[in-house]
Amino acid sequence: MSKRLCEIFKSPRRDEMYLYVDRVRGLADVPEALLERFGTPVSVAVLMLSDDKSLARARASDVLAAIASQGFYLQMPPAREDYLLDLYKAPTEARY
Repeated sequence: MSKRLCEIFKSPRRDEMYLYVDRVRGLADVPEALLERFGTPVSVAVLMLSDDKSLARARASDVLAAIASQGFYLQMPPAREDYLLDLYKAPTEARY
């Protein structure tokens, strides 16, 4: 079983976008182009991540593998359902 102390950063530009990195290496392995799109990372948590740890939207083993191979794991926001997007549209015609 592999374990790693990880730091999690959230993006100030996109809701629910997170970057997981090794706590010791920090953001050193994250490409500059990704950081430009991500925005200034805001640290939200530090946790000991192991294969058997449960995460809300990712498998811990996938996160650990990505950090080991590329130095980071990028968690994208969940896809929005089309019908949910209608809730945020302004009405175009009055209905009574």
